[in-house]
Amino acid sequence: MRGRCAVKTTTNDTARLPKNRPPTHPGEILLEEFLNPAGMSQAEAARRLDIPTNRINELVKGKRGMTAGTALKLAALFDTTPQFWMNLQTNLELWQAMHKPATVAVTPYRHVPA
Repeated sequence: MRGRCAVKTTTNDTARLPKNRPPTHPGEILLEEFLNPAGMSQAEAARRLDIPTNRINELVKGKRGMTAGTALKLAALFDTTPQFWMNLQTNLELWQAMHKPATVAVTPYRHVPA
């Protein structure tokens, strides 16, 4: 009998993460690739997204992470997908975790057929 899990897992899932630097913060992408080219201020973006200006500002400064709610709104505003924004955040967090000293040693699970 085959396993029930339909999710393909590989050891190469992190191949697209930068090796020598952290991935670009989603706030920097927002500023440099979306707000600046559109000539849109942080205040205008906040107004259009119906969120506080300080949320956009903290995101742009790298002091706040991307949330699912903000990703949904940014996707609608800039005709992208929420996954685009969330993947930026996930890649950053994964890279940070991978470059932090391990606090607990984990022994890989090895399935032994019955």
